[in-house]
Amino acid sequence: MITLNKIIQAKRTISDFVTKTPFGYAPKLSRITGAEVFLKKENLQLTGAYKVRGAFNKIAHLSDEQKKSGVIAASAGNHAQGVAISARHFGVKATIVMPEAAPLLKISATKALGAEVILRGDNFDEAYAFAQNYAAENQMTFVHPFDDEFVQAGQGTIALEMLDEVADLDYIVVPVGGGGLASGVASCAKQINPNLKVIGVSAKGAPAMFESFKSGELHNSKSVRTIADGIAVRDTSSVTFSHLKECLDDMVLVDDEEVASGILYLLENQKIVVEGAGAVGIAALLEGKFAYEKGAKIGIVLSGGNIDMQMLNVIIEKGLIKSYRKMIIDVTLIDKPGSLMKLSQTLADAGANIVKIDYDRFSTKLNYGDAMIKITLETKGREHQEEVARTLRSGGYEFSVE
Repeated sequence: MITLNKIIQAKRTISDFVTKTPFGYAPKLSRITGAEVFLKKENLQLTGAYKVRGAFNKIAHLSDEQKKSGVIAASAGNHAQGVAISARHFGVKATIVMPEAAPLLKISATKALGAEVILRGDNFDEAYAFAQNYAAENQMTFVHPFDDEFVQAGQGTIALEMLDEVADLDYIVVPVGGGGLASGVASCAKQINPNLKVIGVSAKGAPAMFESFKSGELHNSKSVRTIADGIAVRDTSSVTFSHLKECLDDMVLVDDEEVASGILYLLENQKIVVEGAGAVGIAALLEGKFAYEKGAKIGIVLSGGNIDMQMLNVIIEKGLIKSYRKMIIDVTLIDKPGSLMKLSQTLADAGANIVKIDYDRFSTKLNYGDAMIKITLETKGREHQEEVARTLRSGGYEFSVE
């Protein structure tokens, strides 16, 4: 494991630059789960994610010659920004290789911090391979996002801050991609309190570390696909795997639907915006992925908040439909004056608010003289949607619900 002394030293190194983020009690979450839940809000960190901790600690320890040659990193986004802002602080040239599908928000933010951005590969691992070759060809220092003790020690300072505020935590729940964050956090937690349980959470669409942890042997994935892009790592690191075998108590998986629900829950109930990777701990708690005692004190690391706005919009829209607050119906009408007005009045009688209408009278699927109306409604839950359906049926309307 990463020694506690290295993590304490990292805290001294980064303390004047990195934000000490809030570690706050979450009353609503505590009430519905029967635990005392505390949220470590690394979404409020510099650059919007925890990665700056490890990146700054690593670059701070480079020799003058290494700093002069510049640094390079591979990242899906958050490590990129951490390296960029840290390099700028030390006056070091930074080059970042990002997957071609990296969110525009993260690409733009990285460039704005003064780094050169190169887009290569379909995922982190392909970007990583290109960056390593580029580093060797140009005599640059490669700042690894997780396979580096300085980086891991920097990430471990999160656990120091959590335990400084709530010394008697029973559980820490932490996202796991490459394993650098979990290595640092779990190493720190176990050395301070061996009885504290650390639970790692991975995305179902990027299960390499989870499968390795469960089997006790290294496993890689053929491909990765998840909205939790910050932990979308294809291959397992032997370095971080050894730390997690030693320090983690368990690992669990969450799928994209569960991650999306976690994002929406935090947005609506905690007024917190997080990205996919930042929501996996909440998803694991809400979905009952791990067992805990009633009243247990649980600290959850919200690792970052750099979510693409288009992705957030999709999550909100799907979440509203899933929670029965939005209803999309297709209704067949006779195409004549007054038909749409009558349908609108029927929906108004059911208390449904129309937010969008699409009117199609030219579809080849329609009978002559008919029109298809796609209507999006605001509703107040499952029972209200059932009432809307009953009202339409009693009015003689043919319809389907999407």
